[in-house]
Amino acid sequence: MGRVYNFSAGPAVLPEEVLKEAAEEMLDYKGTGMSVMEMSHRSKAYEEIIQTAEKDIRDLMNIPDNYKVLFLQGGASQQFAMIPMNLMKNRKADYIITGQWAKKAWQEAQIYGEAKAIASSADKTFSYIPDCSDLPIDDDADYVYICENNTIYGTKFKTLPNTKGKTLVADVSSCFLSEPVDVTKYGVIYGGVQKNVGPAGVVIVIIREDLITEDTLPGTPTMLKYKIHADNNSLYNTPPAYGIYICGKVFKWLKKMGGLEAIQKRNIEKAQILYDFLDSSKMFHGTVRKEDRSLMNVPFVTGNEELDAKFVKEAKAAGFENLKGHRTVGGMRASIYNAMPIEGVKALVEFMKKFEAENQ
Repeated sequence: MGRVYNFSAGPAVLPEEVLKEAAEEMLDYKGTGMSVMEMSHRSKAYEEIIQTAEKDIRDLMNIPDNYKVLFLQGGASQQFAMIPMNLMKNRKADYIITGQWAKKAWQEAQIYGEAKAIASSADKTFSYIPDCSDLPIDDDADYVYICENNTIYGTKFKTLPNTKGKTLVADVSSCFLSEPVDVTKYGVIYGGVQKNVGPAGVVIVIIREDLITEDTLPGTPTMLKYKIHADNNSLYNTPPAYGIYICGKVFKWLKKMGGLEAIQKRNIEKAQILYDFLDSSKMFHGTVRKEDRSLMNVPFVTGNEELDAKFVKEAKAAGFENLKGHRTVGGMRASIYNAMPIEGVKALVEFMKKFEAENQ
């Protein structure tokens, strides 16, 4: 069997040329006689891999010099604790709840201080982004937290919240490197890489230097201090070396594609094909308020659970993998990250048209 169209929310599709290149280098990376998987993280060859990866993501995102780029482990979920441990100086933070991951981050932060939910879209199954232009932000809040793109529910902040001068912390796991971004608007911008950037096991944290201090909450483990990792260029302990190497290849691929402006254009075009069909279909419809739709994750339903299940089953047989929606939404979800080719989206829409005609 050839490669399928993989619509998984993560771990997700990677660019084919990146996988091929990694395969070619699997046994012998650039004449070292060994795989990157076998290489000391203290070696010259590896030092070059991690430094080049950092330089390339800085170029892609236009990251200012007063921000550190950290390649860490523990996924985005470990950041749910690491952020309050390092940033909650007044033991207060404000959270905007737009889905399961923002909610989990907020619950975790409650262990360390007073974490307030200052806005939420839970009332409509997280199908929209609440108005964040004038929120009740605490004068003593250490930061305001958002999950910028909600993988499960298919929503995206198109306008960042007005934080009234407070530090903005954003989990961008599922929209990482999908569009240009003004890093200076954030204190911390971070994401697990297994959706848009690389294999599971790496989380990238971009953090403004003034937020990296010795002054962490009492009891913070050494491994969960940003300063330790920043001072050691992400090499304090053995990093997820192979994962970072693949991320580095994806950064090169993105540069080759023309950078984040070019990839955004491509992503808009891809999403448009699917949303246009959903808006015109008699059988399928999207679940998200139009102005809040994500370019990366597209949930949709038929309104009939049996029909949904039939669709997922037949789609799988036709080579469209991982289209089942999250259990909290039901239905289907197509994740169409950077590496999903436009042909995949077109083929999916053709399949949906055929399914609709056969199941009137």
